[in-house]
Amino acid sequence: SIVVIVTIDQFFPLWSLSCKPKVPKPLYALFFFCALKSQMASTMFSLASVTPSASISLQDNLKPKLKLGTSSQRAFPRKDFMKAKSNGRTTMAVAVNVSRFEGITMAPPDPILGVSEAFKADTNELKLNLGVGAYRTEDLQPYVLNVVKKAENLILERGENKEYLPIEGLAAFNKVTAELLFGKDNPVLQQQRVATIQGLSGTGSLRIAAALIERYFPGSKILISSPTWGNHKNIFNDARVPWSEYRYYDPKTVGLDFSGMIEDIKAAPEGSFILLHGCAHNPTGIDPTPEQWEKIADVIQEKNHIPFFDVAYQGFASGSLDEDASSVRMFAARGMELLVAQSYSKNLGLYGERIGAINVLCSSASAAARVKSQLKRLARPMYSNPPIHGAKIVANVVGTPELFSEWKEEMEMMAGRIKSVRQKLYDSLSAKDKSGKDWSFILKQIGMFSFTGLNKSQSENMADKWHVYMTKDGRISLAGLSAAKCEYLADAIIDSYYNVS
Repeated sequence: SIVVIVTIDQFFPLWSLSCKPKVPKPLYALFFFCALKSQMASTMFSLASVTPSASISLQDNLKPKLKLGTSSQRAFPRKDFMKAKSNGRTTMAVAVNVSRFEGITMAPPDPILGVSEAFKADTNELKLNLGVGAYRTEDLQPYVLNVVKKAENLILERGENKEYLPIEGLAAFNKVTAELLFGKDNPVLQQQRVATIQGLSGTGSLRIAAALIERYFPGSKILISSPTWGNHKNIFNDARVPWSEYRYYDPKTVGLDFSGMIEDIKAAPEGSFILLHGCAHNPTGIDPTPEQWEKIADVIQEKNHIPFFDVAYQGFASGSLDEDASSVRMFAARGMELLVAQSYSKNLGLYGERIGAINVLCSSASAAARVKSQLKRLARPMYSNPPIHGAKIVANVVGTPELFSEWKEEMEMMAGRIKSVRQKLYDSLSAKDKSGKDWSFILKQIGMFSFTGLNKSQSENMADKWHVYMTKDGRISLAGLSAAKCEYLADAIIDSYYNVS
């Protein structure tokens, strides 16, 4: 504790001559002011006085109910005073309670969002932010799709209100988003076997599904790929769903460890949930081939597992909405029950609108109705109602033929730009690296990310020496790269790869 000595003569020179056993308002105000200012475990005030000694304990009386206008007699009752003579000094002790939040430790920075903070603090003009997966133009500026602007204008022209949505979200949104995922004419939709509710983008949709698993499949484990998107583990940890990993990335080939993946899925307890990236695997950009998807589905069916797809890049990976949804549709065509979390952050550039959905494909319409009722029940205490603006944008874009066609063209343009910088990065690496190393894995990957194969030390060198900011696992976002910066990035990768262990 820290002791502060304050003499009455310093603050109230005239009043000190007539100090009495009770504490007048001016001194009480001083005590109260000091207590509010203090953020220490305890603060002791010892006040010198010419009056007879007395010891006053205020610990039980220093409470919010005391106000500066209350009488000193009520604020500090006589019974709380303990009289004691001690060489003409009156000692008054004020104890301030320790914060109830004192035991809360500082959380570590988010590994992805922390990259952006470091990038912002860097003043070097050559700096590159390849950490966050957000699309940028060739000038490395954020891009708002033209079709999104047109959809927003429709909302304004119609004079639509901002009333609460139902718990399950906007009905028009739920309809078109399920059709976008499974295909408009898919029998599973006609048979009403899909329970769909609007979620808070991909993260919120995953979280609702995790809560469903924890409540209705207690003790069931979910398997996630190694590596995976950094937030997957957080989501299932917070939902108290046990998880383990299945092999996915092979560092020797910078490709898919397919045999390891199959072995681990086979070894999982029967009835486990298997989290799969529908397309454009994050962080590796490595997807199974159509033939490999078939074998994955075989093993999941044999083990009676439940597939759980995370689809964050439909249309944004290959430029084709149908191609990027082919894995989900293949599993559905086999008659499998499954879960799918969707996000419109990337393919419509609606990052800040937090628009997504959770879909549960069931074996019957009655099961789907019950599942939907429980999804709504879980959403109600979490956030009550999802956001309306982004949902209307999606409903307008996907539900209006003209806007839908324009959206597909813009997606092809965005996916095409990423493909072009991927090709140029490969060309630059191949031309600059005289060792003969095969960099073709970059071209085999898909989507906005590339797994470079750089380790943590090498990734740190990229930032410290080259001002290239990326996640520590070696992932770079090609969406944040321009053609003009490809050669510079190639120099940074080659230096880090060969000169840093």
